[in-house]
Amino acid sequence: MSDASHDLWLVGVDGCRAGWVAAYVRPQGSAVQLRIVPAFADVLAAPEVPAIVAVDMPIGLPERTGLGGRAAENAVRPLLGARQSSVFSVPSRDAIYAEDYADACARAFVTSDPPRKVSKQLFNIAPKIREIDGMVRHNAAAAARVFEVHPEVPFWRLNGGQPLTEPKKVKSRPYEPGLALRRKLLIAAGLDAVDTPPPKGAGPDDVLDALACAAVARRLHRGEAMPFPDPPPVDAYGLRMAIWA
Repeated sequence: MSDASHDLWLVGVDGCRAGWVAAYVRPQGSAVQLRIVPAFADVLAAPEVPAIVAVDMPIGLPERTGLGGRAAENAVRPLLGARQSSVFSVPSRDAIYAEDYADACARAFVTSDPPRKVSKQLFNIAPKIREIDGMVRHNAAAAARVFEVHPEVPFWRLNGGQPLTEPKKVKSRPYEPGLALRRKLLIAAGLDAVDTPPPKGAGPDDVLDALACAAVARRLHRGEAMPFPDPPPVDAYGLRMAIWA
């Protein structure tokens, strides 16, 4: 590792109840700085000044969508087996910016082919999608540093290209066999902060997902990460619409 890499930080980020849980890591080694920040802008403005931000949140929003959402969702679902249900279909930007669920469904219906409403789970994270979208659309330097991840895809990669057999939650509650499997994979990847108690406002699964994103940030730094699809399409603002792993 070069001297410059000693001073470099990368970060994996996952949304949580209190805002965002961020796992700052070096390109190599097991050191992790884990914290909660209320706003996504705080992730980039942290003292570590991360060179790469890998976040579990859709980036790049289409004007219209097809069956299954964007090409990114359709590209990763076949990899994940039973875990593919965790990949929500991302609707149009117009639907993401709706003020309420009924309006979002109405907007999604007229901007999709075949016409389709928005899933409630996706609409619940729309404020966080807007938070990132508003930043990267108006800040080219930030857009160049921020990459979309879906945690089940790095876990698929860490598992030797095989979908995980256990979910991380069952009936919206943490599921220990699934969490244990993910901890094991992260430890094998050199990210051994898996037993750190989650900060207040985040769950144990949020921490593991942030660490999975951090693993992708390392792959991006090494030039090893792949976009799904490859090459990534871009939206009307030039933002990449791809899930990286």
